[in-house]
Amino acid sequence: MKILIVDDEKMIREVIKEYCLAEKYEIDESSNGKEAINKLLYNDYDLLILDIMMPEMDGFTVLKNIPKERKIPTIILSARGDEYDKLNGFDLGIDDYITKPFSPKELIARIKAVTSRTMKNLPTVYKYKTLEINFSAHTIKINNNLINITPKEFEILTYLIENKNIAISREQLLEKLWGYDYFGDDRTIDTHIKMLRNNLGIYRTLIKTIRGIGYKFNDEEE
Repeated sequence: MKILIVDDEKMIREVIKEYCLAEKYEIDESSNGKEAINKLLYNDYDLLILDIMMPEMDGFTVLKNIPKERKIPTIILSARGDEYDKLNGFDLGIDDYITKPFSPKELIARIKAVTSRTMKNLPTVYKYKTLEINFSAHTIKINNNLINITPKEFEILTYLIENKNIAISREQLLEKLWGYDYFGDDRTIDTHIKMLRNNLGIYRTLIKTIRGIGYKFNDEEE
């Protein structure tokens, strides 16, 4: 997988590059928006990691100037964590938004979640009866009402839907969403699943418990 890292801070690019190379990803870099646009026009990338505040051209302008045929999965990595900036990013089609300072291990987990979703051609919106999940906007609606959910709960739900009808172990969830070096125990998965089910309300039963293994997402009528 080839990733373009766009950030005007060299140290940030170096940290991301180090962790990405450890995952065997191929890395290219840009220090400003104009250079990034040029690279995106003439190179093929699988993922874009993009800062907002940069010289020459800011990240939002970069997104607006990428031709439709060249658009790729995008993660914004920015010190700007205002809700307006996040919503603006999702409106422009980004896949994830991470605020600085950030955990490189969490970034790698987010990269894997985004690329896994896009490579499996997961639809932008999942619908089941009155449940609507927008993977690009990271929103969940029930009866057209927005449901509050944490980013980690959303990642868990997304991963379960990606692997619909497949039993996923707690260890798999920990490895996929927390990273290989996570030192907690699998009870954290049970806690997040409990909160996720509470947030899903009448659709809590879509997440099935598989005794002795873990969980699976099943929307088939019984």
